[in-house]
Amino acid sequence: MRDVNSVTLRELVEIAYNETASDIFIKVNSRPRMKQHSFVRDIPGEWPVLGDEDVTRIIREVMTERQYNQFLDKNEMDLAFVLEGKCRVRTNVYSQRGSMAAVCRVVPSRIRTLEELGLPPSLSEVTKNRQGLVLVTGPTGSGKTTTLAALIDIINEQRRAHIVTIEDPLEVEHQDKNCYVSQREIGIDTEDFYPAMRAVVREAPDVILVGEMRDTTTMNVALQAGETGHLVFSTVHTASAYETLDRIINMFPPHEKIHLCQRLSNSLQAVIAQKLVPRADGNGRVVAAEILICTPTVSKAIEDGHFGDIYHHMNEGGFWGMQTMNQSLARYVKAGIVTEDVAYNYAGILSELKQMLRR
Repeated sequence: MRDVNSVTLRELVEIAYNETASDIFIKVNSRPRMKQHSFVRDIPGEWPVLGDEDVTRIIREVMTERQYNQFLDKNEMDLAFVLEGKCRVRTNVYSQRGSMAAVCRVVPSRIRTLEELGLPPSLSEVTKNRQGLVLVTGPTGSGKTTTLAALIDIINEQRRAHIVTIEDPLEVEHQDKNCYVSQREIGIDTEDFYPAMRAVVREAPDVILVGEMRDTTTMNVALQAGETGHLVFSTVHTASAYETLDRIINMFPPHEKIHLCQRLSNSLQAVIAQKLVPRADGNGRVVAAEILICTPTVSKAIEDGHFGDIYHHMNEGGFWGMQTMNQSLARYVKAGIVTEDVAYNYAGILSELKQMLRR
């Protein structure tokens, strides 16, 4: 059994990184745990149950005095730290049952390619756009950050441009390659998303990454940036392309719908809605992705507000690199990578997927 006084967060992160775990959990009256391939498991080794003072010490080791005071003031806060050469750790510190706790997301430093992620290589075509809006969507923990990093890295290698990222907190570090990269972290480099987005157009950007579309103000500025000669990437917590468009429209007052549909039809370049699905061999997860590419036909459907037609266009849009979630899942099942039962749990339209797999 490890001596509780020798337990450090960096050591736990290193073990989790080596075990390809995505998250670490720390709280009082519990042993440290990790999430590996969507399941919470024990961290390898003999770990003691942590007391109140142990948890406070372990978490405070990675916090500045300002961050600790912010936590004391609000009972929650986000921060990030680096395990050199291995990963960056996005950490949420919060209070539960009156004591300190933390969840750490492990983000490997090495940026994986689209091929390594199992995403269609044709997706790299969206990085060739000179302006517009590209959205990567999905539930929390579905790999949106990893996909965005792969797309930004393609631009970094193939173009000569200025990339500006605005994140809370900063997750993936991009080194200058052919591009000049500026990365701004909320709470450290800027006060919030809105002032950062308002200022970014004065920073001569070619490509802008906004960590998350949180409200109508951020969405408005992002759309405006996409309309004025910038390529904008961001995320939304929605499960499909249809839900993404519906969510955006419903964020605004009803009287703005017609104008907003027109703006979206002019700006939107692609929506990538993804889920992480357990592999049949139990060795990790694969990305199942729904891909909407805004061809002239799709843009016209968005302009007219005919979002119900979007699914049909994706179903028939393989030539343009489009696919539905069910088409992605069906390919994995037929290749033996994912079991039928698991695929059904992640299906876009369950009855359709059952029909596809019976053929």
